[in-house]
Amino acid sequence: MKKKSLLIIALLIIPYTILTAKTKDTVSVMMETTLGNIVLELYPNKAPKTVANFLKYVEEGYYNDLIFHRVINSFMVQGGGFNKNLEQKKTYPPVVIESDNGVSNLRGTIAMARTSDPNSATSQFFINHQDNLFLDFKAKTTAGYGYTVFGKVVKGMDVVDKIALLETGSRRGFNDIPDAPVVIKSVNIIKKK
Repeated sequence: MKKKSLLIIALLIIPYTILTAKTKDTVSVMMETTLGNIVLELYPNKAPKTVANFLKYVEEGYYNDLIFHRVINSFMVQGGGFNKNLEQKKTYPPVVIESDNGVSNLRGTIAMARTSDPNSATSQFFINHQDNLFLDFKAKTTAGYGYTVFGKVVKGMDVVDKIALLETGSRRGFNDIPDAPVVIKSVNIIKKK
């Protein structure tokens, strides 16, 4: 009886231990662009579904040869959805919003781009070029959800600055698109702890 009880307790504790360890992991990725490299530390403990979603795209090489298609100096740089011909790439279903995670849209953080539907984020992301607290979670309403921050730039903010300072214009229905495309050559996982 005692052995059975210990076995049952072990079977209950082991999955919890694995789950807890997994959510404490840190993951870093390197984004190689035509203007230089950006290293991002992701927050699986703050936005587990969002990080898993982003890493799914990373592991498939999805972001390779896509561009930063929306660039607004002193606001943000956005990419992850279109190639140089402004053709949108097919995505997986949207990820559930996790903006109520206590992480703010500060300079250098990466967040998921989305439509007006809070649960519409797929592959597109943006890196905040300045503190954008108005994008933070306020309430569980369509207007109050804000945008899910799921990591931060730990190296290469100078590259983000270069992107943000590019001349932009309008082309094929896109506003704020860089005149000279900034291509994401690749995104690769460089560290898991």
